[in-house]
Amino acid sequence: MLRWAETAEAIRATRATSKKSAIVAEYLRSLATHDLAIAAVFLSGRPFPERDQRKSGLGWRAITTVVQQVAGAADGALGQAYDRSSDVGTAVAELLVEVGHAPEGEPLLLAEVAESYDLLATTRGRDAKAQVFTELLRRADPLSARYLTAILGGELRIGLREGHLEKGIAAAFEQDLAAVQWAGMLTGDIGRTAQLARDDALDSARLSLLHPLKSMLASPVADEAEALSRLAPPLWVEDKYDGIRAQLHREGDEVRLFSRDLNDITSGFPEIADAARAVEWEGILDGEILAWKDGAVLPFLQLQTRIGRKKPSATELAEVPVIYVAFDVLALGEGSPPEPLLREPLRERRRRLEALDLPRTPGFGLAALVDATDEVQLERIFAEAQERGNEGLMLKDPESIYAPGRRGYAWLKLKKALTTLDCVVVGVEVGHGRRHGVLSDYTFAVLDDRPGAAEGSLVTVGKAYSGLTDAEIAEMTRWFEAHTVERFGRYRQVEPTVVVEIAFDVVHASSRHKSGYALRFPRIVRIRDDKPASEVDRLSTVAALHERLQAAGRFGVLTDGTMGT
Repeated sequence: MLRWAETAEAIRATRATSKKSAIVAEYLRSLATHDLAIAAVFLSGRPFPERDQRKSGLGWRAITTVVQQVAGAADGALGQAYDRSSDVGTAVAELLVEVGHAPEGEPLLLAEVAESYDLLATTRGRDAKAQVFTELLRRADPLSARYLTAILGGELRIGLREGHLEKGIAAAFEQDLAAVQWAGMLTGDIGRTAQLARDDALDSARLSLLHPLKSMLASPVADEAEALSRLAPPLWVEDKYDGIRAQLHREGDEVRLFSRDLNDITSGFPEIADAARAVEWEGILDGEILAWKDGAVLPFLQLQTRIGRKKPSATELAEVPVIYVAFDVLALGEGSPPEPLLREPLRERRRRLEALDLPRTPGFGLAALVDATDEVQLERIFAEAQERGNEGLMLKDPESIYAPGRRGYAWLKLKKALTTLDCVVVGVEVGHGRRHGVLSDYTFAVLDDRPGAAEGSLVTVGKAYSGLTDAEIAEMTRWFEAHTVERFGRYRQVEPTVVVEIAFDVVHASSRHKSGYALRFPRIVRIRDDKPASEVDRLSTVAALHERLQAAGRFGVLTDGTMGT
């Protein structure tokens, strides 16, 4: 494990991407077969291969307790170290070095770390899991402890992207990079891919059902002109739905539903699984889960009540029914392996998708599709989509292949702010990641002008953390530190003085805010130094925007062979 950790340190220390891949190649080439797969998976920043749904189940509290016990440190010591670095692995290593920790027993092997991770995933109970981690940490030197903890937490942070790792594997075993990428996509296991590359057997990789593929991603464009500069017309245009991206698999009677982050969410949406079993097909679909009732899409906030539910109640199923809207098919066919369609053009995949007759089955829909050739058409289609309550448009090249996990210009997403509102900041939170230590998450409010409301009272409508520069955030942090009214853990109530202009896509009804509304995808446009808090927008303005959207018909989904309305 120490040699792996030293390799990770060397990768982290260089900024040159070619050098990172070269370090990976040299290291992987030197490994024994049984260590190769483990090392590659760990370099991806995961304790298990990407398609492996297991979790360690070891939370921050357990990690903190174990580390402080092994180090013989006082309560809060790890938290203090974390505050200095904002990195759990670094904090663990610093604390162990500080106390002079020396590893117990024989040097820790990669295989032993992998076995411990497996044991963490299968062991039940916090105390039992803590014991497994304790035994692992006692045998680890500080550098190894840093990285085995970082891997567990998914916070490797050595600047090694998936592409760098794939290039390293290709270089290590003199394989074609495209072949490595294809095998990695089919297997969903970078460790297995590395083994196939060493054995010169990449062409033996096969697609298997019931294991998620990465989703193809779309690049954002600011307007119709930019979209047409990226994609040659005619473009295929779909509504960008305000739902949950999901991949649907069926093999025999077995159905699985996976979220965009590859988590199994099947149990949370049993009606979709039942609908999938009612259709004669096997393969993989790509689509969106929407809250759908009486032929219309429900607001995302209603769908949100279903998110995270492992077993929704009968009441929840009745109040927020859902539909699976398919827009792509990635594999079809009985037998093992199924026919992968990823390299087929979108035009052919759409033909195969429509041939399944999914819209004719309750629980399914098919994304409505139109052609566009110029800016005028796109502007009209966008306005219609926004009136339907959808986020914007997806623009696709009909000749494009499906590139899992890749973001290029074959698929584009066009979103525009519905409008902007001037709001006042009433609360702030400490940021995460690179914004740890600054106040970057702003809760904002509008004036409550409902009858009976006290003059000048404020009601919240959302929270935003994007849009400002690092310099502006630093300046605002200093101001909010000096104008904090009360602290509640990471959250601080501040003097309602700073006015910000907020852009957003949709207004939803919401019980989470006293205003009764929430702005969807809010982002800060600018700080309004020119406007006092007394002149921010009123709640009545927000309500009017919501009523306008509610009055519009919602469609863009084909169900029962017709356009839903």
